Amino acid sequence: MILTDFFRAVGQIGDPRFRRVLGFGIGLTLALLFVVTAVLVVVVGWFAPNTVTLPLIGQIGWIDNALSWAIVPLMLVLSVFLMVPVASAFTSLFLDEVADAVEEEYYPHLPQAPRASWGDTISDGALFLAVIVGANLGALILYAFFPPAAPFIFLALNGYLLGREYFQLVAMRRLGREGAKAARARHFGQIWAAGILMALPLTIPVVNLLIPVLGAATFTHLFHRLEGPSG
Repeated sequence: MILTDFFRAVGQIGDPRFRRVLGFGIGLTLALLFVVTAVLVVVVGWFAPNTVTLPLIGQIGWIDNALSWAIVPLMLVLSVFLMVPVASAFTSLFLDEVADAVEEEYYPHLPQAPRASWGDTISDGALFLAVIVGANLGALILYAFFPPAAPFIFLALNGYLLGREYFQLVAMRRLGREGAKAARARHFGQIWAAGILMALPLTIPVVNLLIPVLGAATFTHLFHRLEGPSG
């Protein structure tokens, strides 16, 4: 049934509202990563020494410039891990558009869901961004110490985080915050499994950029299947 939810979401990927949210998510993510990189380059340049003196070698200059520009390839590597989580957080700001498109196509009998306030939406998105980025940066340590387990840690961690966040955001539209928490507890296993399904393509370039929108759509179907009249 989870695969059915996912393939329904894939079948609607051409919807103009899906494409608009996808564009916003990718654009804001690239802008944020660019700004963070630029700030780090400047900050490292401020605090790094201009020269250092090494035994037997003598004085070496341009240390501050070298360290500053070393930030760029470092951020490119980190972007592989952070691009989709950050895009997911930004996409959560526009989740209502994706969920509305799904409900109009597949659940036209439902009344319009009330809109969350921009304050709640931004605070929830910022919290999700902090949690998912922090967790993935922390997981880099585990990857270094347990390389064979790295793929499983990546899937389990991001599956849990994506499943938890997407279901919570979708369910809140119909059940409110406390009702969404209760529903998430009732369906913990299926939510985590669906989150892992979303995490599987995260390492595939280009395809992974579709996951935030497909995730929001998939969890809209999953919510209605589990908590709708039949559920």
